Amino acid sequence: MIPIIILLIVFVLIAIRQVGNLRLQIWQIMLSGALAVLLTRQISPTDALKAINIDVILFLFGMFVVGQALEKSGYLSHLSYKFFKRAKSVDSLILFILFGMGAASAFLMNDTLAIIGTPVVLLLAKKHEMSPKLLLLTLAFAITIGSVMSPIGNPQNILVAIYGNVRNPFVAFFEFLFIPTIINLFLAYLLLKTFYKDHFHSDILNHSQEPIKDHNLAVLSKISLGLIVFLVLVKIATVFLDAQIDFRLTYIALISALPVLVFSPKRLDIIKELDWHTLIFFAAMFVLMQSVWNSGFFQNIITSLNVNIVSVAMILAVSVILSQLISNVPLVALYLPLLLHAGASTKEIMALAAGSTIAGNFLILGAASNVIIIQNAEKRAGETLTFLEFAKVGVPLTVLNIAVYRLFLNLL
Repeated sequence: MIPIIILLIVFVLIAIRQVGNLRLQIWQIMLSGALAVLLTRQISPTDALKAINIDVILFLFGMFVVGQALEKSGYLSHLSYKFFKRAKSVDSLILFILFGMGAASAFLMNDTLAIIGTPVVLLLAKKHEMSPKLLLLTLAFAITIGSVMSPIGNPQNILVAIYGNVRNPFVAFFEFLFIPTIINLFLAYLLLKTFYKDHFHSDILNHSQEPIKDHNLAVLSKISLGLIVFLVLVKIATVFLDAQIDFRLTYIALISALPVLVFSPKRLDIIKELDWHTLIFFAAMFVLMQSVWNSGFFQNIITSLNVNIVSVAMILAVSVILSQLISNVPLVALYLPLLLHAGASTKEIMALAAGSTIAGNFLILGAASNVIIIQNAEKRAGETLTFLEFAKVGVPLTVLNIAVYRLFLNLL
């Protein structure tokens, strides 16, 4: 029970982020949780090291390098202007972020968009004197919801696509999840407008183009971005062709970072300025969650429940709730074999993908991308979203999202 108690303390501290006069950051809280389970011998140092998913850490490192180069060169601001210049009102800007970033996350993965998108929305907030909180929430909801409809939108969907006995993952995700995802992106707009109605003014937004700061780095950044798109297409092709190639997302991130790391004279500055705190957070989270996993607490709860574990409603509910406690990837790793053993159909497998992903809209810890956005915003601009600010919009949005997915899946 010690890991469960430590996990609850971590949740409370993330919610309040304050102990006396000491202001805590999310990575510090998670690191303290990991150290606590190590010091209380709930997990051995060897098992703790094994628990750290090096693939995830290296993927984030590669994407952080590309994101940092894009921002430092000024090329990211240039791209931002080209895309958002047609948004002439707050309403249209929010819709551009929701549907633009949402669609991109389905293709480039939600964590990638969290890294690249955070400086973009912070710049938009500064230029148009808008609430950074509104745009950060918009980005978080956009990439969480958007990533639902693709087998490469996030890590848990990749697990479902590879191990879920889904014959053609891209077709299945599109068939079962595309329409409800589009509806849910629009619902996110309606809720944001409801909760932040004072920020939706009728003034016309005037966009101005930012100059390229470093042309050499901008060229390298452009090459890196092109590599990401090309390699993602290669990844999609390997899935479509059912090629038995171990072409991990980690390889995509690291190969794409090579032009910057090899050819840029500013490589050391870029590495020094990376968001190392977020990497520490993830390493610590893997250790704490492995300790919780080893306790068998949640596994026993699931197996002892006298319920139909393959019903769409139950899959969605369990996915949302447990994703907050043990993270969505471990949840899918736990639940997917149970569903397959029980003879679940493609529809039920898609419900698991939808539920475990949309859980990210519920609370901050429901999705890794939320943490990336908040850590990035705090590092770059001193802006943040508190636990309650996120939950105020996220909880009702998740309830609506789940209702839409349940309704649509039950109709099929």
